[in-house]
Amino acid sequence: MNSRKLVNFFMKTLLLGGAAGLLTSFFVKSEDYSNYLAPFDFMELIGLLIFFVGLGLVFSVISQTGFFAYLFINRLGLGLFRGYWPTVQVLLIAFVVFDLVYFPYQATDGEVSVFWFMLMAAAILGYGWFVARIKANETNKRAFIPALFLMVVITTLEWIPGLNTEGTDYALLMIVTLLVCNTYQLLTLHRINPSKPVEASGKAKGKKK
Repeated sequence: MNSRKLVNFFMKTLLLGGAAGLLTSFFVKSEDYSNYLAPFDFMELIGLLIFFVGLGLVFSVISQTGFFAYLFINRLGLGLFRGYWPTVQVLLIAFVVFDLVYFPYQATDGEVSVFWFMLMAAAILGYGWFVARIKANETNKRAFIPALFLMVVITTLEWIPGLNTEGTDYALLMIVTLLVCNTYQLLTLHRINPSKPVEASGKAKGKKK
């Protein structure tokens, strides 16, 4: 991957994060918009739009930082655990899914039903599974577990600041933007940096000779 492709990859992910943050805010923070629509206040409305775009850009940078950290962690895991690395990733995924239910529920002191936290964890796992299947179909079957690891474990780690905020508005804004950016990065990387089938090309040259 050359520097031009890398910058293009970064900018597209950045813009996608800004757009995702803005679009999500229309649903999550609709009351804030309605306050400036009736009566109509143009300057305040523009300021609100810029704020949520900026917030999406920040979340996008967090996503990209986590994505490149994931690439390093994946290589490091392969070097340390070798053939056991997929098993380690599955165990970490199970641990994180459990934590997504247990710790937020404990933080609410039982005021919120555990069902909602189970639903949240299942939604993230289900979406991650769906994206990982696409990644595996477009590349190879061995890419499924690392892709699921990114979509569940890395995304959850990136989401920790959002989980620590009061209320659910900004937590929802953050998780949607992170999932959108991580999905784009995961499903785009192999397109802009395709692997070269050395053996196949060698055989083709041999046949031509």
